[in-house]
Amino acid sequence: MGGQIMAVSRSTARIGAFVLVGVLAGCGSNSKPKTPIEDLTAAQIYHRAEYELETKRDAKAAAKDFGEVERLYPYSEWAKRATIMEAYADHQGRKYEESRSAAQRYLDYYPGDEDAAYAQYLIALSYYDQIDAVGRDQAITFQALQALRDVIEKYPNSQYARSAMMKFDLAFDHLAAKEMEIGRYYEKKGDYTAAINRFRAVVEQYQTTSYTPEALERLVECYLALGLTDDAQTAGAILGLNFQSSPFYQDAYVRLKNRGLDPTAKGEGWLRRIFDSSAKKKS
Repeated sequence: MGGQIMAVSRSTARIGAFVLVGVLAGCGSNSKPKTPIEDLTAAQIYHRAEYELETKRDAKAAAKDFGEVERLYPYSEWAKRATIMEAYADHQGRKYEESRSAAQRYLDYYPGDEDAAYAQYLIALSYYDQIDAVGRDQAITFQALQALRDVIEKYPNSQYARSAMMKFDLAFDHLAAKEMEIGRYYEKKGDYTAAINRFRAVVEQYQTTSYTPEALERLVECYLALGLTDDAQTAGAILGLNFQSSPFYQDAYVRLKNRGLDPTAKGEGWLRRIFDSSAKKKS
């Protein structure tokens, strides 16, 4: 999942007002030896890194030079700017662990700064942008969710909170998709109990996602296959109560009718509790 990087504050992202003609010319010329970085000022190193990032599109070189500003001039205002820009450059270069490290340093050193919210957002993006196909391990998705929640809770009024909320919903949906994929696999194999456990997780833990109607319909299928008609009818009743216009409800209704059953809440199990809770909310 590709997360869109947002711009840092104008004070941090602004290209320098002066042009480092001597430094940049020295970098690109074969006739002159490259100026040792220790002989450059903090401003010169910082703007060279900006040039590498903005013009040469060399995120790796830029991140290295931003890091050099920190190393050589650790207590300067340029080091403060360079830290957040190093995190940004590393993210652009898909060096996610390095990006997190730089962003966390920024939060540790400058927790009250205007770019602190952006640093927290970069940490979240470093996880979010590593969320792969549904078939992969989802540990990174849980980390992304936690990091996105940190942005939302710590910086609710920042420009990044809304984006974090949108990405949180997408990551949450991704976890539900994983449960559905495994559940479908077990159902196809005829391992209905294992399938039920996965579909139940979607209904109980990810009920706000788009996968809930399908999970309920597949619960109807699995419970009917096991002869547990009360549970099948209750799953159908929840579908009818909450998703009556869904094609999954229509499929469940037909399946139940073909067995001489109705989508009616029965029994006292976990599905009945969900039905009663849903009915109470709608009353």
